[in-house]
Amino acid sequence: MTNQRFDKSKLPSRHVTEGPERAPHRSYFYAMGITEEEIHQPWVGVATCWNEAAPCNIALNRQAQIVKHGVKKGGGTPREFTTITVTDGIAMGHEGMRSSLASRDAIADTVELTMRGHCYDALVGLAGCDKSLPGMMMAMVRLNVPSVFIYGGSILPGRYKGQDITVQDMFEAVGQHQAGTLSDAELEIMERVACPSSGACGAQYTANTMACVSEAIGLALMNSSSAPAPYESRDQYGEASGVAVMNLIEKNIRARDVVTRKALENAARVVACTGGSTNAALHLPAIAHEAGIEFDLFDVADIMRDTPYFVDLRPGGKYVAKDLHEVGGVAVVMKELSKIGLMHLDCITASGRTMGEELEKITGEADGRVIYPAATPLTKTGGVVGLKGNLAPDGAIVKVAGIATQHQRFVGPARVFECEEEAFAAVQARTYKEGEVLVIRNEGPAGGPGMREMLATTAALSGQGMGKKVALITDGRFSGATRGFCVGHVGPEAAHGGPIALLQNGDVITIDAVSGEISVALSDDELAGRKANWKGPRKTEYETGAIWKFAKLVGGARYGAVTHPGAQAERHVYMDQ
Repeated sequence: MTNQRFDKSKLPSRHVTEGPERAPHRSYFYAMGITEEEIHQPWVGVATCWNEAAPCNIALNRQAQIVKHGVKKGGGTPREFTTITVTDGIAMGHEGMRSSLASRDAIADTVELTMRGHCYDALVGLAGCDKSLPGMMMAMVRLNVPSVFIYGGSILPGRYKGQDITVQDMFEAVGQHQAGTLSDAELEIMERVACPSSGACGAQYTANTMACVSEAIGLALMNSSSAPAPYESRDQYGEASGVAVMNLIEKNIRARDVVTRKALENAARVVACTGGSTNAALHLPAIAHEAGIEFDLFDVADIMRDTPYFVDLRPGGKYVAKDLHEVGGVAVVMKELSKIGLMHLDCITASGRTMGEELEKITGEADGRVIYPAATPLTKTGGVVGLKGNLAPDGAIVKVAGIATQHQRFVGPARVFECEEEAFAAVQARTYKEGEVLVIRNEGPAGGPGMREMLATTAALSGQGMGKKVALITDGRFSGATRGFCVGHVGPEAAHGGPIALLQNGDVITIDAVSGEISVALSDDELAGRKANWKGPRKTEYETGAIWKFAKLVGGARYGAVTHPGAQAERHVYMDQ
């Protein structure tokens, strides 16, 4: 009994469903109530990052059931499985953040292993929080199976004193509370109302940035990412995604047919024009690596430099994901980019149609409030800027969305901290000075280990009203919710002997987001002399387990902090086995 639309002899699932020698395997399937007809259909992995850790993932279990309806409607046999996720909002500001970036690669690894082990033919992946979105997309591209990505949706904004508030306001409220400008009672009220529903953080932080990327890169159906998690309208996108993956199997359209160099450029454009998270400059190179495409931090930065910023989203702007959804979502943003010639319209998407064909169907236009016309943007360049210089030969990145051009140059003496905790303590005690460049080192992918986000420190600075009066640089990362002049991804990192490891208090640092410079006023000879006297990387307490393993394998942030050689070294193609 075979479905005429699909040639089972060319699909991986034949290894567990076809022929007399697979009778033992089929007996397991009958044990789960799978019918003979279903056994001989294509098998689709429906992967979620569902857990009870945080609101970002809590709705994924229910959404997966709808996706499975769509797979069945399209003539496939869905098999649901889950993988881990580490939610950054919960992991933020303590040792848990060391697990965050490592979880991205663990998600990709576990989805890959599940797919390979059970010979599934295609993948629909549902993800809700920061690292689970790129992790799921990395698995799709690594396996190169027909794939459809679907975002779990954003959280609704909270309301406090007549204003929308988000979890970012809570982190900044901590700084206000410490400064004595917010009472215990107000803090307690705010924490109860800031997050009123399921869904991922509602502004243009990493989750929503990567959700926009999923549509722009072509792995998600058009318009599927913008509806908030509680909206029942998400169900139609879930079912449509299940149907779509069956269409991709039939046409043999695989993830790397979708994720091309042009698709990556489209994704970087959307990050830039929405003022998206600097973490996209880590995740886009990592996704590219899975496809064997060379696309690093500088490639992302080059695209961002000549992309206008015209979507007014928090943290640099005023609005949240729900507002973007109500004015037409990412599709309208991409339509605006295409009007000024900044979208590759010939890229194939998860629907099987091209980006140009998809955008022709979009009737919405820029509303002039959330989405400005691309021809009259908020600023002429993107919200994220790449930097390079003798302090960061492998680059660094800064989010300038919402920062006036005259404030995008900062020159000051270094105040060096050996880890985030040291810096946070200094900020709390106000032992830093206006005009200083706070340097947090030993927080890179290998040196942290884990390349932690520094939201607690940056939010405390903002809460103290000092966000524009100091600059901050680190070989670690910043949250998509970070505001202020904060430079991350400084590479090579301190643990790899980069110049940031050699800085001393008082060294004069120049950061110029207009010219793209990050430098220290030291000669090459002086830096070489310090390098010769460098005592080597800081010892960490992580000498065993997953974080040790990640630290040993991980490469530089410039190339996405990846942990394996990628598709260029590939000799075994899963789909053609």
